[in-house]
Amino acid sequence: MEHVREPLLRHLVGAILRRARLRQGRTLQDVAAAARMSIAYLSEVERGRKEASSEVLAAVCDALGIRLVDLVAQAHATLAAVEAERAGVRVLTSAGERSATVRHVRAASTAVGHRTATDAVLVAA
Repeated sequence: MEHVREPLLRHLVGAILRRARLRQGRTLQDVAAAARMSIAYLSEVERGRKEASSEVLAAVCDALGIRLVDLVAQAHATLAAVEAERAGVRVLTSAGERSATVRHVRAASTAVGHRTATDAVLVAA
């Protein structure tokens, strides 16, 4: 079996933040202003192109009204699901959020040349 790389944390975090912003129907401009950062930088963070500091992540989470611990928990859950997928384990989640993040990270990783496993089936309840 070929080696499959784990997704980068910045891709996971960016995907989670972007989905939270879009779920709220907010623009990059609105959230960037609330977080006191540039629109361009927030966009780079959301796309996983910048490794945000803990201060930046805390500011964005505050602007979105989410807790930093929940951001980290979602990233953990996604990494666990990706690891299970790599092992060929069927993953059942109660949150479509994790399943959607895995799909997004898989697409982002493929776009930057990383290979991913596709043996597992992700089912959102």
